[in-house]
Amino acid sequence: MKKHMLAAAVSAAIAHSSIAADIIDEPPLPPRLGPQAAAPAPAFPVFRGRVAVMDGRTLWYPQYAQRVRLADIDACELPQWALDPKWETRDKIKAPPPIPCGPLAKAWLKRTVGNKSVECVVLGYSHDGVPLGRCATGDEDLALEMLRVGWARVASPYPLNGQYLTVQNYAMAARYGMWATYVLDRNEWRRKAVDKTLDRRPIADFNLLAERESEISPPFVDARHKPKRTDR
Repeated sequence: MKKHMLAAAVSAAIAHSSIAADIIDEPPLPPRLGPQAAAPAPAFPVFRGRVAVMDGRTLWYPQYAQRVRLADIDACELPQWALDPKWETRDKIKAPPPIPCGPLAKAWLKRTVGNKSVECVVLGYSHDGVPLGRCATGDEDLALEMLRVGWARVASPYPLNGQYLTVQNYAMAARYGMWATYVLDRNEWRRKAVDKTLDRRPIADFNLLAERESEISPPFVDARHKPKRTDR
């Protein structure tokens, strides 16, 4: 009788230990997960501080060692020349008088910035990785100012700021800045100009304009000086 009771006890202990071992060896359940939140969208940086003006559309923040281009506009490159359409001495001079549109664009942007702090809210990046920003000194949009005086043009047919095209159209009609000159389209100039150094001669751009695919300037028939109608 005692042998039967001992055998039963051993069997029960073995069974119990087997169940315990199964429990110990069972991997723990993962913690219960709630609904996952969407990953936050990457935030573009904002640059603030004093800047140096590199050209008519590019700023340099020395404290960040960072260039920023004004978004939605384009301006003459520093070595690029425009030409004066009022070429009245063709018998004496072989090319129209040159106009340094790149340096003039840079000079106006530098005048606008002065020694004021500039805030640039980055909107994206150009093909070469340079940030494109909406930049302002206080309430003054720098790109809008460059368009207002005619030393920049809208780079996209659909700029983010709807005022850009309106201001540009006014500057074109008034023949402000580069709109009073004969100047090659920026993209064509960048593609075709071999010499892009500051020693570039005006005759090089005169030759490019002679074989141009497109120019930026409007036709040189000034609407303000059209003959007045006399049949009224």
